[in-house]
Amino acid sequence: MKDAGDKITPMEPSRKLSDAIRDVKNAFADRDDVVVDMREAHRMRLDLLATELAPVFADVPADMDSFDFAVSSGLQPRLWIDAVSHVAMGRDRRTYRFLKDTRVGRVVLAETTEMKAVADAVTRYVAERVVERQHMMEGGVESAVPGLHRPVVREAEPPIQSESRLSGWTTFFAGLGLIAAGALVGLAVSLAMFWDRIVHMKISF
Repeated sequence: MKDAGDKITPMEPSRKLSDAIRDVKNAFADRDDVVVDMREAHRMRLDLLATELAPVFADVPADMDSFDFAVSSGLQPRLWIDAVSHVAMGRDRRTYRFLKDTRVGRVVLAETTEMKAVADAVTRYVAERVVERQHMMEGGVESAVPGLHRPVVREAEPPIQSESRLSGWTTFFAGLGLIAAGALVGLAVSLAMFWDRIVHMKISF
């Protein structure tokens, strides 16, 4: 019978904490490798799409600075078209998702596994933005293209000033007429009131 103070020797060697830490680190490393592989796969496909769209990006007017045309790094790489739209890869690493942020939330402009299809969608989007900007800049501005110049024709303004002048003169003469009529009425009343005195004065002479 062993005493309580005797040291118990284990039958099997105990697992060390350092071994457990090494196992956990290996598991994390394996998971990180998967994440890195996914990120690299996403970025590679987006780089290929950017190369496909390079001629389109090159044709954008140089004074338009609203486009980005850059692949961002990070956990989920994205090909940014402008501040509100970008292309990202789906979880299957093969599906291109062309997304746009709006006031009502994020909308999907295109979602396909075909690079050409998403490139066409991006090209259409860029063309629409360019045309919108041209319309904004050309609004109320004369065309500078030879042969398309059109003289600015202003509609004749209605003769507001002449009518106001005529109305002013009419009012003036009407006022004079009222004054003259009032003077005549006053004179007639005065004669009627003092007629007896005038006749009496004539008789006395």
